[in-house]
Amino acid sequence: MEKILYVTDLDGTLLNRSSRISPNSIKIINGLVERGMLFTYATARSLVSASVVTEGLSANIPVIAYNGAFIMQPSTGEILSREGFDGEEVNAVRAALEEHGVSPLVYSLISGVEKVSWLKNKENQGIRYYLDSRKGDRRLNPLEDTPEGRDALYRGDVFYFTCIGEKDELQDLYEMFSKDDRYYCTLKQEIYRPEFWCEIMPVKATKAYAIEKLKKLWNCDRVISFGDAVNDIPMFEASDEAYAVENAAAELKALATGVIGSNEDDGVAVWLAENACIFAGSFR
Repeated sequence: MEKILYVTDLDGTLLNRSSRISPNSIKIINGLVERGMLFTYATARSLVSASVVTEGLSANIPVIAYNGAFIMQPSTGEILSREGFDGEEVNAVRAALEEHGVSPLVYSLISGVEKVSWLKNKENQGIRYYLDSRKGDRRLNPLEDTPEGRDALYRGDVFYFTCIGEKDELQDLYEMFSKDDRYYCTLKQEIYRPEFWCEIMPVKATKAYAIEKLKKLWNCDRVISFGDAVNDIPMFEASDEAYAVENAAAELKALATGVIGSNEDDGVAVWLAENACIFAGSFR
């Protein structure tokens, strides 16, 4: 009996337009997990943010956060594996952002504690929306727009940069870091929003690389994944089978093994109910 690891993206894939998992999806997936299905998620979100939108979902194996920068144990928050930048790489990103006049969200570990830092009074509409949706998040670390604050923005063990704005103002950054083999960079429109997000990560901070680690950790024979956006392309390429939801980007559908129901129609859960294998046998 093959041991299969099932991995799903969250936003636009497992989550509906309300950024929640439907009760029906939770019922189906939790029932399969109880019977032995190896199921997890891979998301650009932090574990803090993902835990809110996946409330009620059984996740008894490690999850992939920050697009693959972290592998974490959801029950404890323990970081099992992480990818980060060295000082030279951080300085190169800082120089490029300052040259282009872009004020980022900087994700880092400061004294071992996760922080999201930004410069106050430099927020655009997209960053304000992001911050408003995370009120009360203990990671939030606003800094004064002073020489000291600008230096503090890049301190700690930095592992992720997010730049939010118009596509035109981010395109040059995307092209620059996409051509630099020290980085993994994506540019995509935020789901259900007008802003674009340019995300700059360590080269090994991908869902694909993290999935390979999980596959070995759990001694799985195959990986089957589900996604909707261009940042899921590496995950699809690393999977034995990969399914795009109906609402997915055309580029992802072109790489998919098949297209399933949309995120509004419980596409992932319905496919699992009809096709998933559990470790003790097949579920049909």
